[in-house]
Amino acid sequence: MSWIILVISGVFEAVWATALGRSEGLSKLAPTVVFGAALLVSMAGLAYAMRDLPTGTAYAVWVGIGAVGTVTYAMATGAEPASLVRILLLLGIVACVVGLKVID
Repeated sequence: MSWIILVISGVFEAVWATALGRSEGLSKLAPTVVFGAALLVSMAGLAYAMRDLPTGTAYAVWVGIGAVGTVTYAMATGAEPASLVRILLLLGIVACVVGLKVID
């Protein structure tokens, strides 16, 4: 159950990171509210998962999922350029996250 919560928390990390960027320094109300809510959910899930998982592993997986999710969304919406090299590097992060799960 901790792994499922951790993955969901990683997705919410991508949500709050994206919302933070769209909030223009927390000056736009809607993205700021999404940022705050997603941040709370993401941190609470990470804290819950860390009750059963090692801190380093949980944090690395959480950050990896959040980073890949944020960049993938940005590439899908055209906010960032997509290239074969970028996609391969993101797949490398995914492989590392999966590897941490496999060895745990």
